Amino acid sequence: MSEYVISCGSTVDLTEEHLNERKLDYLCFHYELDGVVYEDDLGKTMPLDEFYRAMEQGAQTRTSQINAEEFIAHFEGFLEDGKDILHVCLSSGISGVINSAMIAKEELENRYPGRKVLIVDSLGASSGYGLLMDQLADLRDEGRSIDEVYEWAMANRLKMHHWFFSTDLTFYIRGGRISKTAGAIGGILNICPLLNMDNLGRLIPRYKIRTKKKVFRAIVDKMEEHAEGGLGYSGKCYMSHSACYEDARAVADMIEARFPNLKGPVEINDIGTTIGSHTGSGTVAVFFWGSERVD
Repeated sequence: MSEYVISCGSTVDLTEEHLNERKLDYLCFHYELDGVVYEDDLGKTMPLDEFYRAMEQGAQTRTSQINAEEFIAHFEGFLEDGKDILHVCLSSGISGVINSAMIAKEELENRYPGRKVLIVDSLGASSGYGLLMDQLADLRDEGRSIDEVYEWAMANRLKMHHWFFSTDLTFYIRGGRISKTAGAIGGILNICPLLNMDNLGRLIPRYKIRTKKKVFRAIVDKMEEHAEGGLGYSGKCYMSHSACYEDARAVADMIEARFPNLKGPVEINDIGTTIGSHTGSGTVAVFFWGSERVD
């Protein structure tokens, strides 16, 4: 069986230590903060609290994906060493990065006809994408071939659930996900929208919930509704947040109390600069394995 590398984008929103421990390679997206370009390097260049503070003070952000040339340059070293590559992309429902990855795949497979470059659209984001990567690392460590891991990812990616809420609508309004009128009303009424990812990997507003306390309960209710085994869920649960750890911790405590069979405690990660450029502060997300997403 040929040796292979599993890689992903920095938008998995896991720590570098976590990725290194699981032997998962990663490529960095890019972002601009007030016109200055940075790599989304998991908070190494700019600490995430500094990044979110700048946004709250009015800094303008833009993001850019990994281009084909960057994929080629990064992957080629592995191919030269005789390794195949399985790369998993940020959801095509929110990014076009898979197109760059596919261009690189075609170019590199022409250059290295004896090697494989397999590309998966995760249909996920943030630490849900990260939790998928962890499972693929488990399969690799069990001795599965690159083809077996690829097929598993394609067959199971829609079983990874993503539920989000935000207590600050500023950047959802700025990005056009919520209208200015709806945002103004939401602010007055203290509405926290509850969103999820659909089966096309798009972020969809689902419910308008008044008050933080109620949205905490609602997101845990959604996990109970959709998690594999319901309250008996025995898989992992990951969370991510944008500069609102206390809110994330409160939700994690509720999850750990309601789901006694979890595989380990809830793992809480930071939302990185790429996704955070669009959410701003105040977003909390919950990720778990469950029934297949159908809409």
